[in-house]
Amino acid sequence: MSTTDEIEAAPPAPPQRRERRIGSVEVLAALLVLLVLVRNPLAALISSPRLQTWTTVFVSVLVQAVPFLVFGVVLSAVIAVFVPRSFWARALPKHPALAVPAAGLAGVVLPGCECGSVPIAGSLIRRGVTPAAALAFLLAAPAINPIVLTATAVAFPNNPEMVIARGAASLVVAVAMGWLWLRLGKAEWIRLPHRPDLDGMSRGNAFWAAARHDVMHAGGFLVLGAAAAATINVVIPERWLTSLASNPVLSVIALAVLAVLLSICSEADAFVAASLSQFSLTSRLVFLVVGPMVDLKLISMQAGVFGRRFAFRFAPATLVAVILTGTAVGVVLL
Repeated sequence: MSTTDEIEAAPPAPPQRRERRIGSVEVLAALLVLLVLVRNPLAALISSPRLQTWTTVFVSVLVQAVPFLVFGVVLSAVIAVFVPRSFWARALPKHPALAVPAAGLAGVVLPGCECGSVPIAGSLIRRGVTPAAALAFLLAAPAINPIVLTATAVAFPNNPEMVIARGAASLVVAVAMGWLWLRLGKAEWIRLPHRPDLDGMSRGNAFWAAARHDVMHAGGFLVLGAAAAATINVVIPERWLTSLASNPVLSVIALAVLAVLLSICSEADAFVAASLSQFSLTSRLVFLVVGPMVDLKLISMQAGVFGRRFAFRFAPATLVAVILTGTAVGVVLL
């Protein structure tokens, strides 16, 4: 019998059993069935005033922050792709101690939010800028740019000294933290997430690769920070703030902690500070200086971009520096 006849006479192979996999359609169908089954308890939960407050705060934090996050991510990608490393060597002083105040003052010309400054600072470090200078820019940019100072002037029309006090205190803290990093900071504390190698790509592809990378790392932590801020807004009773306002020391600490918990965008926090009229101007100044430098969403984003070891050291040190500096500037100028 020929080989061809053997092949033709061979029994057909049994049909292979296809593995059943749960796909997105099945998951969606299960969720729809679950929603139908629990629609009454879910409707009662959504109608709760506390949940509505949580949702409002959560959405408002994201709405305020996302445009500036996008701005920061785009600018970060531009720095990574289109700005050569040699530019930063020419633009900043060679001595790190002099590069720190120069980077802090550069925040004046870049209007943006703290959400945008985090990916920009990460990109600067990748491009060879000394971390101390990049961190000074990170702290100064959202606090002393023209938009923030103009909003402060509008919110405090009868207290123009608040604008000067906010700008001065914020710049002092930014430069001081940069110099402190030069003195005590360690390179291993900063662990930037691996970004795909952009070499060999066209500029357009490299730009989108860098932008997608930064959005995934910074955006996810922004959502976590916004959720934490919304939860705190629901949990803390308002009457506690009123009882703290009468004590000069406790009022400063209370508003500093409140700024961390509320996580308000730096372009809008001046109007919140103005509404806290039961507190002194000095304590409200501390609130304005703390917010753009240390808050829940910012700590979360710093942990995502620079690593948790960095965030858990840098944020508490910055908070202490802000409270001391803001109080001192308030006593002198306000």
